[in-house]
Amino acid sequence: MKRVLIVQLTRFGDLVQTKRLILTLAKRGFEVHLCVDRSLKDLANIIYPECVVHELIAHGTGISDNGMTSVLPFNFKVFQTLKDINFDKIYNLNFSPMNYVLSSLFDPRKVVGHKRVNGQTVKDPWLDLAFRFSTERRNNINLVDYWTALSPDMIPPSQVNPVAAPGGGGIGVVMAGRESRRSLPFDVFAPLILSARSVNKNKNIFLLGSSSEKKAGEKLLSKFPSSIAKDTVNLAGKTDWKELIETVSKLDLLMTPDTGTMHLAAHLGTPVLGFFLSSAWCSETGPYGKGHTIIQADFDCSPCVESQPCYNNLKCLEPFKESNMARFIATRKAEHLPQGLSVFESECDFLGTEYVLKAGHDATKDRRERIRRFIGCYLGILDLGEYGPFPELAEKFYKEKDWITRSRLLS
Repeated sequence: MKRVLIVQLTRFGDLVQTKRLILTLAKRGFEVHLCVDRSLKDLANIIYPECVVHELIAHGTGISDNGMTSVLPFNFKVFQTLKDINFDKIYNLNFSPMNYVLSSLFDPRKVVGHKRVNGQTVKDPWLDLAFRFSTERRNNINLVDYWTALSPDMIPPSQVNPVAAPGGGGIGVVMAGRESRRSLPFDVFAPLILSARSVNKNKNIFLLGSSSEKKAGEKLLSKFPSSIAKDTVNLAGKTDWKELIETVSKLDLLMTPDTGTMHLAAHLGTPVLGFFLSSAWCSETGPYGKGHTIIQADFDCSPCVESQPCYNNLKCLEPFKESNMARFIATRKAEHLPQGLSVFESECDFLGTEYVLKAGHDATKDRRERIRRFIGCYLGILDLGEYGPFPELAEKFYKEKDWITRSRLLS
């Protein structure tokens, strides 16, 4: 039996977004092993039952009261287990210190992605090139496709997640993501939820999130009329992974910022209505597959870098506050959409998931389509003779080593 190891040591949403790579490798006949942070082991076992899951303590959530004295022996044992397995390939997806330590256990010729060679950190040529595309974040590709392109013969994007369809179980609401500026304040979010509820009459509302969102959920409830508040269940901090999956899988709609639960909904085929602002941009991290809608804040400073201060008083939040915003949620008519917002719906194309404009503006559409064709030719999906050449893109994105060393475009 051929075996591969995927090392995905980041967080909830990233684990779900590894799905296309996992399915691709499984279709190629590999037994897929998956190494994740200890806090995500149960989730990984549920959503990827075909994988052999290994757990590491990579984040603080997995550290017990004994601190590092418990981490080192636990991780050492896992390292030894992984080292003793004869993997044909190791897909190391992250560039954290833990990932590099783990990559050092294996023959570097077997490691794809991030690795150490003779003590130096090395990035796979595809990741090196794709990282340069992030200089044009509006035109970047979905993170799911970024990771999957490390493997040849990717499965079609339409085979990754189900086409989104209402489940009949009401409306789910995720209050906040990991990055605070990407989230809508409860007083801004409340009228949008009520507007969606007006279309889906007599539907229950479920507030989802971690225990830290419980109080935010209570504040949100205070903005609801009593007739709707009685049909609202605050599940923040009250669901384990299995219960969260059961709840999300039955929803008609999930209203959310860019969150892990959003990606879980896409995995389950639950329609997403996403609110993207600040550093979130739908072409990079929007829900994967067909049938999801993103309302994207679009300003000259969008998307920003979350770790840097906002010098524009978070102006990307302002359109969501306008009274017409709730009206748009109810009607989905372009004339009701506030200035500064664009609406995109997810589709699948030759490369992966792409977002198509439905209302507002998409100033970089032509540029993004050309970059997608450029990437398609590099990956061998499209014929360079038919779609190329791309002199201006090659000049911007290629370095000398891309021509000197082997690349998919030249092979």
